[in-house]
Amino acid sequence: MVDSGERGNSGKRKLFSLLCHGSIFLGSLLFTSAIPLVILLLFDDSVIKETAKETLNYHINIWLYGAISAALIAFFTALFFTIPLNFFIGGALALFTLVPPIFGILATLSNPDQAYRYPFIWRIL
Repeated sequence: MVDSGERGNSGKRKLFSLLCHGSIFLGSLLFTSAIPLVILLLFDDSVIKETAKETLNYHINIWLYGAISAALIAFFTALFFTIPLNFFIGGALALFTLVPPIFGILATLSNPDQAYRYPFIWRIL
C-alpha cells in the first residue's frame, strides 16, 4: 500500500481525487470503474479512500440508472412509440453521467482535503 500520510499531502490528494472523478470520461465503463477501485486498494489516505469509494458508488449507480433507463425506453417504445420521451430519458441519463463528476472535479480543485459527495446516489460501499 502507498502511504500518502494524512497531513501535508494535498497535492497527492488532489491528483488521485481528480483521477477518480475524471475516470468517468476516460472510456468504457469497466475501465473507468477500475481506476477508483485500484486507488481505493492502494492508498491509506482517508480522503483519497473516501473519494474512491464515493466514485465507485457513483459508477454503480450509473450502471443501475442505465439499466432502468434502457428498460423504460424499451417499454415506452414497445407500447407507445414515443421517441421524444426516449430522448428525454436518454438525455437525463447523459446529464447525470457527465455533470456530477465535473462538480466533483471543481470541488476537489477548490478543497482537496475534503471528499466530494455525489448527489442522488445510493451508497453501497
